[in-house]
Amino acid sequence: MKNKEILYLVIPCYNEQEVLHETTSRLTEKLNNMINQEQISPDSKILYVNDGSKDNTWKIIEELNASNPLIQGLNLARNRGHQNALLAGLMTAKEHADMVISMDADLQDDINVVDEFVKKYYEGNDIVYGVRSARKKDTFFKKFTAQGFYKLMLMMGVDLVYNHADYRLMSKRSLENLESFKEVNLFLRGIVPQIGYQSTIVEYERNERFAGESKYPLKKMLAFATDGITSFSIKPIRMITTIGILIFLASICMALWSIIQHFRGVTTAGWTSLIVSIWAIGGLQILAVGIVGEYVGKVYLESKHRPRYIIEKYLK
Repeated sequence: MKNKEILYLVIPCYNEQEVLHETTSRLTEKLNNMINQEQISPDSKILYVNDGSKDNTWKIIEELNASNPLIQGLNLARNRGHQNALLAGLMTAKEHADMVISMDADLQDDINVVDEFVKKYYEGNDIVYGVRSARKKDTFFKKFTAQGFYKLMLMMGVDLVYNHADYRLMSKRSLENLESFKEVNLFLRGIVPQIGYQSTIVEYERNERFAGESKYPLKKMLAFATDGITSFSIKPIRMITTIGILIFLASICMALWSIIQHFRGVTTAGWTSLIVSIWAIGGLQILAVGIVGEYVGKVYLESKHRPRYIIEKYLK
């Protein structure tokens, strides 16, 4: 069994001033216990990534870095979103660590399973996914929308680990391969399974947020789902083609029916059916243009090859 390999905990932060001290206290205790038990190297660290926070998040990270030898800080030049901030932390940590665990700052991810993550890594797994065992603490609406999100993604052909967010362990070599994925519109939950190294899962029960507000309201979750689908699946475009074919076949049937009715001498007003048809076909056309536009827009953004993040400062 491997011993004393370097572990980094990468934690993206956006307006997390309410939780940082408590998060640091608990994670420091956890890492020190693992170091004392010789599960990980004394060179292991906690890396906070400040994603353009508008509160005192970065100031607190600086203070923690000055007072706690386990704490490192990465400050992005501007807000780039959770996925880009996470990637910035992962790519920075891979230069120093043998294994990296990503988690949220709000203490919802159960830090008690970090030992199990590391154990699975030593057993030969390059990627260990944290998977929620249940959603007992979620509201009905949260549970319904979250499960709907995963089912929709799977239906659209996106390769996801069910009930897994971004709580995972990745080995150094899996992170080196993650770096080769160059897309600007990041959806790490879909990218990581494509790496293909040996992987496993660890189940845990997600806690309630320690303090502050959720950074993923419904609006952001819908945008996140759209990014995931359009980044990994062309099924929506194929659905447009299928709907177009069905409407064309329906129009042929309607034309034949109209001809038959004409020769039978049957006349009807037809105003309602005409208006409904116009609205339905018009709506489908606008929807189709919008879906195609999502893909065209992504191609446009990817073609610019702009940096996914810019690091302003790294506190070691």
